[in-house]
Amino acid sequence: MIQVVAAVLIWLLVICLLPGIRVRRDHSVLTAAITISVALTLNIDQVYLSLDPALGGRNFVDPLANVSMVVGIYFLSRAIIRAARPDEAIEKRDRAGMILLAVVIVGLAASFSAIVAQGSSTRFMVDYGDQWSAALYSSIQFGYIGYVVSVTGITCFRFRGDMLRPYFRTAFTCTGVGCSFAVLLVLLVLVMDILHLQGRLDAMRSVSPIYDAAVVAAMAFLCVGLAIPPLARRVLRHRDSVTEEELVSGLTKIWEKTTKKRQDVRLVRDTEMIRRLDRAQKLHRMLVEVQDALLVEPSLGSSLDIHELNVLNAAENYLAGPFVRQVPVRRRKREQAI
Repeated sequence: MIQVVAAVLIWLLVICLLPGIRVRRDHSVLTAAITISVALTLNIDQVYLSLDPALGGRNFVDPLANVSMVVGIYFLSRAIIRAARPDEAIEKRDRAGMILLAVVIVGLAASFSAIVAQGSSTRFMVDYGDQWSAALYSSIQFGYIGYVVSVTGITCFRFRGDMLRPYFRTAFTCTGVGCSFAVLLVLLVLVMDILHLQGRLDAMRSVSPIYDAAVVAAMAFLCVGLAIPPLARRVLRHRDSVTEEELVSGLTKIWEKTTKKRQDVRLVRDTEMIRRLDRAQKLHRMLVEVQDALLVEPSLGSSLDIHELNVLNAAENYLAGPFVRQVPVRRRKREQAI
């Protein structure tokens, strides 16, 4: 049941990320989410038992799922760290991470090949965790995950205050909390591996409910943290679209009134051409031309009533919004990564 809940949570994250695939430059989070989704889906009993016999019934689905998991965790960590850290060189210092990931995958393959197993098992570590090779197999995977999520969680908490947008600060906080639960999850797995090797099965089973809760908590916080930015951007884009529509409607009358007498300030003489621009471009173009007309002939300002002056002021404030002035281009690009 825990595998199903975890898989559903991460697939919901994938669904949240898919609509922005065309506008997002960096697809690392989506790649990671899909890879982790595949890993968790392969661990669902019904899926496992339907696929493993096709691979010879030798539990090859288990290392396939675990390799997918560590690869997904790697890409997820890289995306979050790139978004959080302002250092451009962080993108170039990736060779060591790739080498470590390759070593982990080789270690998983080697330790798995040493496990003596008979038939497909949906409880692989429960059935074979008393073998040193199985304990090593589990420790390699979760040791790597623990290291990566620790670094990622520390990065989230360290740089969350640097995020200018409130929803990014919330997202980094949730992601950091999710990483903290993931570290707890790793520690619990390592404890259960040791208890299994010692034959203390009752003690191992007593830890299991805490492990289940940690899995759900880690996945829930991570998915919420990663889903907040794309969802918030969609909400803001919708709000901006409504605001732009209202401002364009109100500014059109002012534009026609002021530039009709001063045709020379129109950057585009063809009125039909300006209508083809999108709302943001149209709003900016009309505002510039109105301002130019008022600058060339200040007396035109007396023809505007209080409502029109308010519309003009609202358009100026909107186009000179706080994030246009405050958010550096580098930071905006990084925040688009998640």
